[in-house]
Amino acid sequence: MGDIREYVTGIARAAKKASATLRTLSAEAKNAALASMAAAIDERRAAVIEANARDLEKGRRAGLSKPVLDRLALTDARIDGLVASLSEIAAFEDPVGEVLGVRRPAGFVLEKVRTPIGVVAMIYESRPNVTVDAAALCLKSGNAAILRGGSEAFESSMALVGAIRAGLAAAGIDGDAVQYVERTDYEAIDLLVTQTGLVDLVIPRGGEALIRRVVEKATVPVIKHYKGVCHLYVDESADLAMAAGVVANSKVQRPATCNALETLLVHEAVAAEFLPMAKAAMPTVELRGDEKSRAILPGIAEASEEDWYAEYLDLVLAVKVVADLPEAVAHIERYGSSHTDGIIARDAAAIERFVAAVDSAVVMVNASTRLSDGGVFGLGAEIGISTDKLHARGPMGLRELTTYKWVVRGNGDLRR
Repeated sequence: MGDIREYVTGIARAAKKASATLRTLSAEAKNAALASMAAAIDERRAAVIEANARDLEKGRRAGLSKPVLDRLALTDARIDGLVASLSEIAAFEDPVGEVLGVRRPAGFVLEKVRTPIGVVAMIYESRPNVTVDAAALCLKSGNAAILRGGSEAFESSMALVGAIRAGLAAAGIDGDAVQYVERTDYEAIDLLVTQTGLVDLVIPRGGEALIRRVVEKATVPVIKHYKGVCHLYVDESADLAMAAGVVANSKVQRPATCNALETLLVHEAVAAEFLPMAKAAMPTVELRGDEKSRAILPGIAEASEEDWYAEYLDLVLAVKVVADLPEAVAHIERYGSSHTDGIIARDAAAIERFVAAVDSAVVMVNASTRLSDGGVFGLGAEIGISTDKLHARGPMGLRELTTYKWVVRGNGDLRR
């Protein structure tokens, strides 16, 4: 590939050129390209699964955990899901060109119009499905995509990108609209996130170490979430049977995701009754508790200070008994990551106090943290979940991949 700096800059320049053509594509043309991408992935299904098998075998030899291997795996059913997600994204209304507001401040007409961001660099780990989601969301929102997945999913991602680019070519779209960084060393990431003037936005999606490295090196704007330390607080007014089901789903359904539950907070008035119910609902989960929870469940491990900050991404759960709702909120404020936190309660006043006090991108009320997802929210596939407060927050779909411009429509209007 030659000099790595020239290689990365060449990708960025090609993406910038492609982005200019995407900006003016009609919704029909973009939807046709998405359909062509879906057909190409379906046609190359066997090759994609073979490539994924090589990644899985390499991951097993490297000692990757079962949850991480699960995130890495591509089955026929998951490929069906990728194909379906492309159709779903195509069915969504095109955000580009949407007029957000019209004003007539001084005779002329002033419009605020959605427009693509330009070139979006997506850096991610483990999950090859992100390759398809990111490419599709960027295309539908009129952005060129530069993708750089983790080395553990390299074969899978390359196979998927090959199918995507074949689909683009069949639809008459510049293949450089979706590019993949084939260099797996960190230097490629460091160079990519400094392509000011060529790359318009970087979205890192992965472990905290990756995201912090991107933020430290980047000269391009970054939308991020460092980690998903998600909490559920079981209030004294909670329906405990419902709470046990919600807690178990939040932790067990897919523990290796960023919206899986990591810390359970329980009001002391119901802790003695509820904690055994929760433990019974999650027999495969290792619990690590504070002194009060261990007095109720004497067989569980002691939680350290580090456990309250931990994003386990595994079948491990930190547990704490709290005196009241304010203590639960204070714990979330101190240890949380502003991703997804929730309350299980029947007391309407307690619910509203919690919703107002917790400063997270998503706040759940009597619902699993696993629902914090772009697809579940009706956004289609998501490109990530932002815990930032500027531009985008929470699950990021099509509209979050646009910015806006002002269009003034006058008739010889002059500044007086």
